[in-house]
Amino acid sequence: MDFSAPFLTNYWPHLLAAFIGYFTIKFLARSLFGIEITRRFSHEYDPARQLDLERDEDENQGVSGGPQSFEDMTEHIPYRLKKYTEKETFRRAVEFYRMMDERRTVRHFSDDAVPLGVVQTLIKTAGTSPSGAHTQPWTYVVVQDFNLKCQIRKIVEEEEEINYRKRMSATWVKDLEKLRTTWERNVLDVAPYLIMVFKQAYGVGPNGERINHYYSEISISISVGILLAAIQNAGLVTVTSTPLNAGPALRTLLARPVNEKLLLLLPIGYPAHNATVPDLQRRDIKDNHGSDVM
Repeated sequence: MDFSAPFLTNYWPHLLAAFIGYFTIKFLARSLFGIEITRRFSHEYDPARQLDLERDEDENQGVSGGPQSFEDMTEHIPYRLKKYTEKETFRRAVEFYRMMDERRTVRHFSDDAVPLGVVQTLIKTAGTSPSGAHTQPWTYVVVQDFNLKCQIRKIVEEEEEINYRKRMSATWVKDLEKLRTTWERNVLDVAPYLIMVFKQAYGVGPNGERINHYYSEISISISVGILLAAIQNAGLVTVTSTPLNAGPALRTLLARPVNEKLLLLLPIGYPAHNATVPDLQRRDIKDNHGSDVM
């Protein structure tokens, strides 16, 4: 199309009308429909939800949420925390650090029994974690049945072998070789329990309505961190496992709802009597890559 001077001379009234029409429609849409448009599509641009590393398609659907009336606000109650002396505060901090400094990733488990009540209490402790808007977007599933654990191991190992042989980079596989890590997961049917950590892509209300979840993967990460500390405190061990590509099959096996996505798999129990761990050193707090005080 030729946009030379004769074209503009002949068609300028039409172009002017088109520009006026465009900006008029844009102005009316903002003025008359802006609130409705924002309510309908705000979840697609929520930065808290954008932080999730992998979003299920279900998360893109409309969910309930929005401003609450004063009557809907959560009641606040007084909070009192015991205050220790400076000396006692330091002692407790050092004592907790020393306990956690003994925490290691263990891949050799004993089949010695662990009371189920202990595991349930550990999960209750993980549930004390903060979460975005207190949505608590996690589901902890405990597997104890031996046959079910064997099925889980079979599904995980099939996918892990493919990961190691095809999906993972050569550098990744080589870095794992230093830790003597392979695609085999024999701990899965030896450990007394498997804790499966699911992310709830959205919540489900009492009437079946969908409920927004915010910062879900960050919230779950904090919760699992508390769980690891609780496991160490109880004298037990675990290894954090991310069952890449096995999630859908495991969700089906465990009959979990469609709004749940498997993030982590944690065997839990006592270490084997002959268990070994890599001789690794943690970064010192003075290392600028670890921590700094400004």
